[in-house]
Amino acid sequence: MWGTTYSLPIGWSYTEERPYKGDTIRENRRLYLHLYYSPDRALEDEKAFNSRLADLQEELMSNQCHPEHEKLYDRYFQVKQTPVRGITVTAKEEELAKAKRNYGYFALLSNDIKDPIQALETYRRKDLVEKAFDNLKERLNVRRLAVSSEQSLDGKLFVQFVALIYLSYITAKMQEEQLFKNYTLQEVLDEFDVIECFAVPGKQLQVGEITKRQAELYQKFAVRPPASLQ
Repeated sequence: MWGTTYSLPIGWSYTEERPYKGDTIRENRRLYLHLYYSPDRALEDEKAFNSRLADLQEELMSNQCHPEHEKLYDRYFQVKQTPVRGITVTAKEEELAKAKRNYGYFALLSNDIKDPIQALETYRRKDLVEKAFDNLKERLNVRRLAVSSEQSLDGKLFVQFVALIYLSYITAKMQEEQLFKNYTLQEVLDEFDVIECFAVPGKQLQVGEITKRQAELYQKFAVRPPASLQ
C-alpha cells in the first residue's frame, strides 16, 4: 500500500540514428517521473538493510571478507586492527543516515502514463506476467526431453501463453473492482475451481450450483455464467 505519490513531468533529449536514411533524429520529448512512498515498504527496507549490515559486519569481524563486498565495507564501516584489541568494526553513522532517507521510496518512469496510480498498476501487471512467463520457460526447458516433438513443445508453449493473457486480465479486473481487499489471486481461482461439471453421454453438460460468493465474482468479472447455472 502506497501512502504518498508524486509525479513530475521532465524533458528527455531523444536521439535516433537512421542508417537506412543517413540522418539522425533529435527531439525533446516528455517523460513522467512517478515517485512513491510506503510506510510498510520503509519497514521492510529497514529490516533488509539492517540484516545486510549485520552480515557485512560479521564478515569483517571474522576476517572472512568477500571481494565483491569491498565497496560496501568501505562505505558503511570503519575497520581498525591492533595487536591488543584485534579487529574493531565501527559503523559510519553518516552513511547509515543517508541510506535511511531512501527507505520506502520507489520510482517509475513513463513516456505515456501521467497518473501515478495507473503507472503503478500497469507496472505490477507487467511484472506479474514477465515473472510468470519466465517460470513458464524454465518449466518447459526442464521438461523438454519429455516432449515427443518440437510441435508438441510449441503447442504447450502456446496454450500456457494464452493462459498468461487470462491471468493478466483477471489481475487487472481484480484491481479495477478492488477485489484484492478481500481475495488473493489464488483465492479467486480456487473459488471457480471448486465448481463441478457433470457430463453424461448424449445429454447437455450440467454444471453444479454456485455459491453467492461465486455469483458475485462472475458479476465483478463481467462474465456470464454457463446457462445451466442460471
